[in-house]
Amino acid sequence: MGPKEREIKRRLRVLEHANKIGNVRMTCRYFGLSRSTFYRWKTQYDKQGESGLGNKSTAARIHPRKVPAEIVAKIVHLRRKYHLGPIRIVWYLERYHNIRVSDSTVYRTLRRLGLNRLPRNVGRRKIHTKRYQYTAIDDATRVRALKIYPRHNQANACDFVDYFIEKFPFRIHTVRTDRGHEFQAKFHWHVEDKGIRHVYIKPRSPQLNGKVERSHRSDQEEFYQLMNYVDDRDLNEKLTEWENFYNFHRPHGAFAGRTPYEILRERLQ
Repeated sequence: MGPKEREIKRRLRVLEHANKIGNVRMTCRYFGLSRSTFYRWKTQYDKQGESGLGNKSTAARIHPRKVPAEIVAKIVHLRRKYHLGPIRIVWYLERYHNIRVSDSTVYRTLRRLGLNRLPRNVGRRKIHTKRYQYTAIDDATRVRALKIYPRHNQANACDFVDYFIEKFPFRIHTVRTDRGHEFQAKFHWHVEDKGIRHVYIKPRSPQLNGKVERSHRSDQEEFYQLMNYVDDRDLNEKLTEWENFYNFHRPHGAFAGRTPYEILRERLQ
């Protein structure tokens, strides 16, 4: 099967997906397409059948060298400082600069400038502080609460429960934790006394805690790696700023660039 035939099959899958779920907007978001592209393909298909999907697009192609210099500068800044991939660069440019470019344009620009691969040592900077970050994340919206403590024990775990109960703008039904020493009897009954069910994650099932682990990777790459701080008080203040940015402003991969609070508002409507 040649490139032309593969492209026809890809476009057919897009059209069939839209027909199956009855929602063009969600289809375009799922496949990373603009709606104008979708409707152009649909028109071609309606007029000429499958053969129409093989026609070369008449849309003007943007060559990387023709991308305005100010946009290239922003792409380079986001790549070098925050180590973002093409899709996330697209989200940040649209959200914060009202600039719309495709991920392929971003990738070609990065490749032309020799920035298509991140350095191998990204994410290995050590943070010189003996502090422990506690994290609570809502399973449905990815809204998070974060706090740093000097010790890893049940007293601080209980305090963190009080913190995220106050932080989260919804009633908490269940708290899931691993079986660490900080989540034993004192912690368990503290949670239950709050009217919240406490359950332990099944042993040897790290995938059940995947959302927390993935969010910790974001903390490491996008917060700790880029942060300078004076003392522990300054560290906590900066962590609060990061928590707010993560919840209200950071485009989230699981939600096609929307933020956790945007998802929360949608689900509360």
